[in-house]
Amino acid sequence: MSNERNRSLWWTLLPIILGIIGGVIGYFALKNDDPRLSKFCLHLGIVLTIINLVTILPLFLLVEEFTPGFGGINI
Repeated sequence: MSNERNRSLWWTLLPIILGIIGGVIGYFALKNDDPRLSKFCLHLGIVLTIINLVTILPLFLLVEEFTPGFGGINI
């Protein structure tokens, strides 16, 4: 017999909302009860964080290109 309990899929909202931090929280909260879901939460948090960085970072670079000094101090 296994000690694993099936946990709610609501736990996947944690990495969706908080990214990698939510994935780590979900991983440690679920690792003893549902190892499969805990690994999924961790991987989901990592993947969504990478997707956010890949899509948002170029937008910030474009804003800086079209508005020099935006967010910085010009002396």
